[in-house]
Amino acid sequence: MQVPLLDLKAQYAALRDEIRPAIDEVCDAQYFILGPKVTAFEAETAAYCGSKAAVGVSSGSDALIISLMALDIGPGDAVITSPYTFFATVGAISRVGATPVFVDIDPVTYNMDPAALEALLANWPGRFAGLTPRAVMPVHLYGQCADMDPIMAVAKQHELAVIEDGAQAIGSEYPSADGTRRAGSIGTTGCFSFFPSKNLGGFGDGGLVTTQDEELAEKLSQLRNHGMNPRYYHKMVGGNFRLDAIQAAVLSVKLRYLDEWHAGRRKNAAHYTAAFEGSEVQTPTMAYADSGVEQPHIFNQFIIRVPNRDAVKAHITEKEIGNDIYYPLCLHMQECFAGLGYEEGDFPHAEQAAREVLALPVYPELTEEMQNYVVKSVLEAI
Repeated sequence: MQVPLLDLKAQYAALRDEIRPAIDEVCDAQYFILGPKVTAFEAETAAYCGSKAAVGVSSGSDALIISLMALDIGPGDAVITSPYTFFATVGAISRVGATPVFVDIDPVTYNMDPAALEALLANWPGRFAGLTPRAVMPVHLYGQCADMDPIMAVAKQHELAVIEDGAQAIGSEYPSADGTRRAGSIGTTGCFSFFPSKNLGGFGDGGLVTTQDEELAEKLSQLRNHGMNPRYYHKMVGGNFRLDAIQAAVLSVKLRYLDEWHAGRRKNAAHYTAAFEGSEVQTPTMAYADSGVEQPHIFNQFIIRVPNRDAVKAHITEKEIGNDIYYPLCLHMQECFAGLGYEEGDFPHAEQAAREVLALPVYPELTEEMQNYVVKSVLEAI
Protein backbone atom coordinates (compact mmCIF):
# COMPACT_ATOMS: atom_id res chain seq x y z
CA MET A 1 0.00 0.00 0.00
CA GLN A 2 1.23 3.48 -0.83
CA VAL A 3 0.67 6.20 1.79
CA PRO A 4 2.07 9.62 0.84
CA LEU A 5 3.25 12.02 3.50
CA LEU A 6 0.76 14.53 2.09
CA ASP A 7 -1.86 14.17 -0.64
CA LEU A 8 -2.71 17.59 -2.04
CA LYS A 9 -4.48 16.03 -5.02
CA ALA A 10 -7.15 14.62 -2.71
CA GLN A 11 -7.69 18.04 -1.15
CA TYR A 12 -7.92 19.75 -4.53
CA ALA A 13 -10.36 17.19 -5.92
CA ALA A 14 -12.86 18.12 -3.20
CA LEU A 15 -12.48 21.88 -3.81
CA ARG A 16 -11.90 22.04 -7.55
CA ASP A 17 -15.36 23.39 -8.37
CA GLU A 18 -14.86 26.27 -5.93
CA ILE A 19 -11.22 27.06 -6.64
CA ARG A 20 -11.39 27.20 -10.44
CA PRO A 21 -14.09 29.92 -10.54
CA ALA A 22 -12.12 31.95 -7.96
CA ILE A 23 -9.03 31.79 -10.19
CA ASP A 24 -11.14 32.67 -13.24
CA GLU A 25 -12.33 35.83 -11.48
CA VAL A 26 -8.74 36.95 -11.08
CA CYS A 27 -7.95 36.11 -14.70
CA ASP A 28 -11.01 38.00 -15.94
CA ALA A 29 -10.12 41.04 -13.82
CA GLN A 30 -6.42 40.88 -14.82
CA TYR A 31 -5.54 42.26 -11.36
CA PHE A 32 -2.77 39.89 -10.32
CA ILE A 33 -0.77 41.61 -7.58
CA LEU A 34 -2.42 42.91 -4.39
CA GLY A 35 -5.84 44.38 -5.18
CA PRO A 36 -9.34 43.48 -3.93
CA LYS A 37 -8.75 39.71 -3.60
CA VAL A 38 -5.76 40.32 -1.36
CA THR A 39 -7.59 42.98 0.66
CA ALA A 40 -10.51 40.62 1.24
CA PHE A 41 -8.21 37.76 2.25
CA GLU A 42 -6.36 40.01 4.68
CA ALA A 43 -9.63 40.95 6.39
CA GLU A 44 -10.68 37.30 6.59
CA THR A 45 -7.40 36.13 8.09
CA ALA A 46 -7.19 39.01 10.55
CA ALA A 47 -10.62 38.03 11.86
CA TYR A 48 -9.68 34.33 11.91
CA CYS A 49 -6.46 34.94 13.83
CA GLY A 50 -7.99 37.47 16.23
CA SER A 51 -5.76 40.33 15.08
CA LYS A 52 -6.64 43.91 14.21
CA ALA A 53 -4.73 43.81 10.93
CA ALA A 54 -3.15 41.40 8.48
CA VAL A 55 -0.74 42.15 5.64
CA GLY A 56 -0.38 39.65 2.81
CA VAL A 57 3.20 39.03 1.66
CA SER A 58 5.11 36.86 -0.76
CA SER A 59 6.14 34.02 1.59
CA GLY A 60 6.47 33.00 5.21
CA SER A 61 10.18 33.77 5.02
CA ASP A 62 9.42 37.28 3.81
CA ALA A 63 6.87 37.70 6.59
CA LEU A 64 9.70 37.23 9.08
CA ILE A 65 12.07 39.51 7.18
CA ILE A 66 9.56 42.32 6.79
CA SER A 67 8.61 42.11 10.48
CA LEU A 68 12.26 42.62 11.43
CA MET A 69 12.56 45.48 8.93
CA ALA A 70 9.44 47.18 10.27
CA LEU A 71 10.90 47.04 13.79
CA ASP A 72 14.18 48.57 12.54
CA ILE A 73 16.19 45.54 13.65
CA GLY A 74 19.59 45.19 12.03
CA PRO A 75 23.35 45.14 12.62
CA GLY A 76 24.33 45.16 16.27
CA ASP A 77 20.96 43.77 17.34
CA ALA A 78 20.31 40.30 18.74
CA VAL A 79 17.15 38.28 18.10
CA ILE A 80 16.60 35.32 20.42
CA THR A 81 15.06 32.21 18.93
CA SER A 82 15.13 28.40 18.80
CA PRO A 83 17.89 26.32 17.22
CA TYR A 84 15.29 23.69 16.32
CA THR A 85 13.14 25.03 13.50
CA PHE A 86 13.09 25.50 9.74
CA PHE A 87 16.00 27.52 8.35
CA ALA A 88 13.85 30.53 7.43
CA THR A 89 13.43 31.52 11.08
CA VAL A 90 17.12 32.16 11.58
CA GLY A 91 17.87 33.00 7.96
CA ALA A 92 15.56 36.01 8.23
CA ILE A 93 17.48 37.33 11.24
CA SER A 94 20.77 37.06 9.38
CA ARG A 95 19.28 38.57 6.22
CA VAL A 96 18.63 41.89 7.99
CA GLY A 97 22.13 41.92 9.49
CA ALA A 98 21.08 41.05 13.03
CA THR A 99 22.59 38.22 15.07
CA PRO A 100 20.59 35.12 16.02
CA VAL A 101 20.99 34.02 19.62
CA PHE A 102 19.65 30.60 20.61
CA VAL A 103 17.97 29.09 23.65
CA ASP A 104 17.10 25.42 24.03
CA ILE A 105 13.66 23.90 23.53
CA ASP A 106 11.21 22.26 25.86
CA PRO A 107 11.73 18.53 25.11
CA VAL A 108 7.99 17.82 25.28
CA THR A 109 6.59 20.55 23.00
CA TYR A 110 9.72 21.23 20.88
CA ASN A 111 9.08 24.95 21.40
CA MET A 112 11.23 27.59 23.05
CA ASP A 113 11.82 26.97 26.75
CA PRO A 114 10.71 30.16 28.57
CA ALA A 115 12.99 29.36 31.52
CA ALA A 116 16.00 29.20 29.19
CA LEU A 117 15.00 32.55 27.69
CA GLU A 118 14.70 34.11 31.12
CA ALA A 119 18.08 32.75 32.21
CA LEU A 120 19.80 34.02 29.06
CA LEU A 121 18.50 37.56 29.53
CA ALA A 122 19.15 37.57 33.27
CA ASN A 123 22.85 36.99 32.51
CA TRP A 124 23.11 39.27 29.48
CA PRO A 125 25.48 40.10 27.87
CA GLY A 126 27.76 37.23 28.87
CA ARG A 127 29.36 36.07 25.63
CA PHE A 128 27.18 38.51 23.65
CA ALA A 129 28.95 41.75 24.59
CA GLY A 130 28.41 44.36 21.89
CA LEU A 131 24.96 43.05 20.95
CA THR A 132 21.70 44.67 22.01
CA PRO A 133 18.77 42.27 22.49
CA ARG A 134 15.86 43.65 20.47
CA ALA A 135 13.40 40.82 19.89
CA VAL A 136 12.33 37.30 20.74
CA MET A 137 11.19 35.01 17.92
CA PRO A 138 9.33 32.00 19.39
CA VAL A 139 8.34 29.30 16.92
CA HIS A 140 4.98 27.52 17.18
CA LEU A 141 6.46 24.29 15.89
CA TYR A 142 4.44 21.50 14.26
CA GLY A 143 1.14 23.30 14.97
CA GLN A 144 1.23 23.93 18.73
CA CYS A 145 1.77 27.36 20.30
CA ALA A 146 4.85 28.05 22.36
CA ASP A 147 4.17 28.89 26.02
CA MET A 148 3.53 32.54 25.30
CA ASP A 149 2.53 34.07 28.66
CA PRO A 150 5.96 33.64 30.28
CA ILE A 151 7.70 34.54 27.02
CA MET A 152 5.69 37.75 26.78
CA ALA A 153 6.39 38.54 30.45
CA VAL A 154 10.16 38.19 29.96
CA ALA A 155 10.01 40.21 26.74
CA LYS A 156 8.10 43.00 28.47
CA GLN A 157 10.60 43.06 31.34
CA HIS A 158 13.48 43.52 28.89
CA GLU A 159 11.56 45.76 26.42
CA LEU A 160 11.81 43.32 23.55
CA ALA A 161 9.52 42.91 20.56
CA VAL A 162 7.99 39.47 20.05
CA ILE A 163 7.77 38.06 16.53
CA GLU A 164 5.71 34.88 16.46
CA ASP A 165 6.83 32.40 13.83
CA GLY A 166 3.47 30.77 13.24
CA ALA A 167 4.31 29.30 9.84
CA GLN A 168 3.06 25.86 10.92
CA ALA A 169 0.37 26.97 13.34
CA ILE A 170 -2.39 29.12 11.84
CA GLY A 171 -5.52 28.60 13.92
CA SER A 172 -3.78 26.94 16.88
CA GLU A 173 -4.92 28.32 20.22
CA TYR A 174 -3.16 29.21 23.45
CA PRO A 175 -4.80 29.43 26.90
CA SER A 176 -3.45 32.82 27.93
CA ALA A 177 -4.29 34.37 31.27
CA ASP A 178 -6.08 37.00 29.15
CA GLY A 179 -8.28 34.33 27.55
CA THR A 180 -7.94 32.08 24.52
CA ARG A 181 -5.57 33.57 21.95
CA ARG A 182 -4.75 32.30 18.49
CA ALA A 183 -1.27 32.06 17.07
CA GLY A 184 -0.22 35.40 15.64
CA SER A 185 -2.45 37.50 17.89
CA ILE A 186 -0.19 37.62 20.96
CA GLY A 187 3.16 39.13 19.98
CA THR A 188 4.15 42.32 18.21
CA THR A 189 3.68 40.51 14.91
CA GLY A 190 2.68 37.03 13.82
CA CYS A 191 4.17 35.46 10.70
CA PHE A 192 2.52 32.77 8.59
CA SER A 193 3.42 30.70 5.57
CA PHE A 194 1.06 29.48 2.88
CA PHE A 195 3.56 27.08 1.33
CA PRO A 196 1.48 24.28 -0.26
CA SER A 197 2.28 21.74 2.46
CA LYS A 198 0.88 23.92 5.25
CA ASN A 199 -2.61 23.26 6.67
CA LEU A 200 -3.65 26.40 4.80
CA GLY A 201 -1.56 26.07 1.66
CA GLY A 202 -1.67 28.03 -1.57
CA PHE A 203 -0.79 27.19 -5.15
CA GLY A 204 2.75 28.48 -4.64
CA ASP A 205 4.50 30.73 -2.16
CA GLY A 206 2.60 33.17 0.02
CA GLY A 207 2.66 34.55 3.52
CA LEU A 208 1.02 36.90 6.01
CA VAL A 209 1.91 39.19 8.89
CA THR A 210 -0.66 39.84 11.61
CA THR A 211 -0.50 42.55 14.25
CA GLN A 212 -2.62 44.37 16.81
CA ASP A 213 -0.80 47.63 15.95
CA GLU A 214 -2.50 49.37 13.05
CA GLU A 215 0.34 51.88 12.60
CA LEU A 216 2.78 48.99 12.33
CA ALA A 217 0.46 47.34 9.80
CA GLU A 218 0.60 50.47 7.65
CA LYS A 219 4.40 50.41 7.78
CA LEU A 220 4.41 46.73 6.82
CA SER A 221 2.10 47.51 3.89
CA GLN A 222 4.52 50.13 2.61
CA LEU A 223 7.60 47.99 3.13
CA ARG A 224 6.14 45.10 1.10
CA ASN A 225 5.81 47.46 -1.87
CA HIS A 226 9.29 49.00 -1.96
CA GLY A 227 8.45 51.45 0.85
CA MET A 228 6.20 53.31 -1.56
CA ASN A 229 3.34 55.65 -0.62
CA PRO A 230 2.00 57.26 -2.73
CA ARG A 231 3.09 55.65 -5.97
CA TYR A 232 6.71 56.38 -6.89
CA TYR A 233 7.36 58.21 -3.60
CA HIS A 234 9.48 56.26 -1.14
CA LYS A 235 9.74 57.22 2.53
CA MET A 236 11.75 54.07 3.35
CA VAL A 237 13.60 51.29 1.57
CA GLY A 238 11.35 48.26 1.37
CA GLY A 239 11.23 45.28 -0.94
CA ASN A 240 9.04 43.34 -3.33
CA PHE A 241 7.11 41.29 -0.76
CA ARG A 242 3.64 41.44 -2.31
CA LEU A 243 1.04 38.68 -2.25
CA ASP A 244 -0.41 37.61 -5.60
CA ALA A 245 -4.15 37.88 -6.14
CA ILE A 246 -4.42 34.29 -7.40
CA GLN A 247 -2.90 33.01 -4.15
CA ALA A 248 -5.32 35.15 -2.13
CA ALA A 249 -8.29 33.86 -4.12
CA VAL A 250 -7.30 30.22 -3.59
CA LEU A 251 -6.56 30.76 0.09
CA SER A 252 -9.90 32.48 0.69
CA VAL A 253 -11.67 29.35 -0.57
CA LYS A 254 -9.51 27.06 1.56
CA LEU A 255 -9.85 29.19 4.68
CA ARG A 256 -13.53 28.22 4.90
CA TYR A 257 -12.51 24.59 5.43
CA LEU A 258 -9.48 25.12 7.63
CA ASP A 259 -10.98 24.32 11.02
CA GLU A 260 -12.58 21.19 9.56
CA TRP A 261 -9.17 20.09 8.30
CA HIS A 262 -7.60 20.85 11.68
CA ALA A 263 -10.22 18.62 13.32
CA GLY A 264 -9.46 15.83 10.85
CA ARG A 265 -5.77 16.02 11.65
CA ARG A 266 -6.47 15.90 15.40
CA LYS A 267 -8.69 12.85 14.85
CA ASN A 268 -5.91 11.09 12.95
CA ALA A 269 -3.39 12.10 15.61
CA ALA A 270 -5.62 10.59 18.28
CA HIS A 271 -5.85 7.35 16.27
CA TYR A 272 -2.08 7.11 16.06
CA THR A 273 -1.62 7.94 19.74
CA ALA A 274 -4.00 5.17 20.80
CA ALA A 275 -2.47 2.67 18.40
CA PHE A 276 1.10 3.31 19.59
CA GLU A 277 0.23 3.24 23.30
CA GLY A 278 2.39 0.82 25.22
CA SER A 279 5.09 0.69 22.53
CA GLU A 280 8.49 2.37 22.34
CA VAL A 281 7.03 5.05 20.07
CA GLN A 282 6.74 8.43 21.76
CA THR A 283 3.80 10.37 20.34
CA PRO A 284 3.20 14.14 20.53
CA THR A 285 1.88 15.77 23.69
CA MET A 286 -0.90 18.33 23.36
CA ALA A 287 0.26 20.66 26.11
CA TYR A 288 -3.02 22.59 26.23
CA ALA A 289 -5.43 19.69 25.72
CA ASP A 290 -7.11 20.13 29.11
CA SER A 291 -7.10 23.92 29.12
CA GLY A 292 -10.47 24.43 27.46
CA VAL A 293 -9.18 25.75 24.12
CA GLU A 294 -10.80 24.18 21.07
CA GLN A 295 -7.68 23.93 18.92
CA PRO A 296 -4.72 23.13 21.19
CA HIS A 297 -2.82 21.63 18.26
CA ILE A 298 -3.38 21.67 14.50
CA PHE A 299 -0.83 18.94 13.64
CA ASN A 300 0.84 20.45 10.63
CA GLN A 301 3.10 17.50 11.32
CA PHE A 302 2.61 14.37 13.42
CA ILE A 303 5.98 13.75 15.01
CA ILE A 304 6.99 10.51 16.68
CA ARG A 305 10.24 9.89 18.54
CA VAL A 306 12.01 6.55 18.41
CA PRO A 307 15.52 5.59 19.52
CA ASN A 308 16.28 3.78 16.24
CA ARG A 309 14.87 6.54 14.03
CA ASP A 310 16.99 5.92 10.94
CA ALA A 311 16.13 2.22 10.89
CA VAL A 312 12.43 2.99 11.27
CA LYS A 313 12.62 5.55 8.48
CA ALA A 314 14.36 3.10 6.15
CA HIS A 315 11.78 0.37 6.85
CA ILE A 316 8.65 2.46 6.34
CA THR A 317 10.16 4.07 3.24
CA GLU A 318 10.60 0.56 1.83
CA LYS A 319 6.92 -0.01 2.67
CA GLU A 320 6.06 3.04 0.49
CA ILE A 321 4.98 5.19 3.43
CA GLY A 322 5.78 8.88 3.12
CA ASN A 323 7.83 10.30 5.98
CA ASP A 324 10.36 13.01 6.70
CA ILE A 325 12.70 14.33 9.37
CA TYR A 326 11.85 17.80 10.66
CA TYR A 327 14.73 18.61 11.30
CA PRO A 328 17.90 16.49 11.03
CA LEU A 329 20.48 19.15 12.00
CA CYS A 330 19.94 21.97 14.48
CA LEU A 331 20.59 25.46 13.19
CA HIS A 332 23.44 26.22 15.58
CA MET A 333 25.30 23.33 13.92
CA GLN A 334 24.69 24.39 10.33
CA GLU A 335 27.81 25.28 8.37
CA CYS A 336 26.56 28.75 7.45
CA PHE A 337 26.20 29.67 11.14
CA ALA A 338 29.59 28.34 12.25
CA GLY A 339 30.72 31.91 12.84
CA LEU A 340 28.26 32.25 15.72
CA GLY A 341 30.58 30.10 17.82
CA TYR A 342 28.17 27.43 19.02
CA GLU A 343 29.23 23.81 19.48
CA GLU A 344 27.58 20.42 19.59
CA GLY A 345 26.16 19.89 23.07
CA ASP A 346 25.17 23.54 23.61
CA PHE A 347 21.44 22.73 23.25
CA PRO A 348 20.98 19.09 24.28
CA HIS A 349 17.19 18.94 24.05
CA ALA A 350 17.16 20.31 20.51
CA GLU A 351 20.01 18.03 19.45
CA GLN A 352 18.34 14.92 20.88
CA ALA A 353 15.11 15.77 19.07
CA ALA A 354 17.02 16.07 15.81
CA ARG A 355 18.34 12.53 16.31
CA GLU A 356 14.99 10.95 17.16
CA VAL A 357 12.05 12.63 15.40
CA LEU A 358 10.16 11.31 12.40
CA ALA A 359 7.05 12.73 10.73
CA LEU A 360 4.23 10.40 9.70
CA PRO A 361 1.28 11.15 7.37
CA VAL A 362 -1.54 12.93 9.24
CA TYR A 363 -3.49 14.83 6.56
CA PRO A 364 -7.29 14.72 6.94
CA GLU A 365 -7.96 12.54 3.87
CA LEU A 366 -6.09 9.57 5.37
CA THR A 367 -8.22 6.46 5.70
CA GLU A 368 -8.21 4.25 8.79
CA GLU A 369 -6.78 1.44 6.69
CA MET A 370 -3.87 3.65 5.65
CA GLN A 371 -3.20 4.68 9.25
CA ASN A 372 -3.28 1.09 10.46
CA TYR A 373 -0.76 0.17 7.77
CA VAL A 374 1.50 3.01 8.94
CA VAL A 375 1.27 1.87 12.57
CA LYS A 376 1.93 -1.77 11.68
CA SER A 377 4.98 -0.84 9.61
CA VAL A 378 6.47 1.41 12.30
CA LEU A 379 6.03 -1.26 14.97
CA GLU A 380 7.66 -3.85 12.70
CA ALA A 381 10.75 -1.64 12.52
CA ILE A 382 10.78 -1.07 16.28
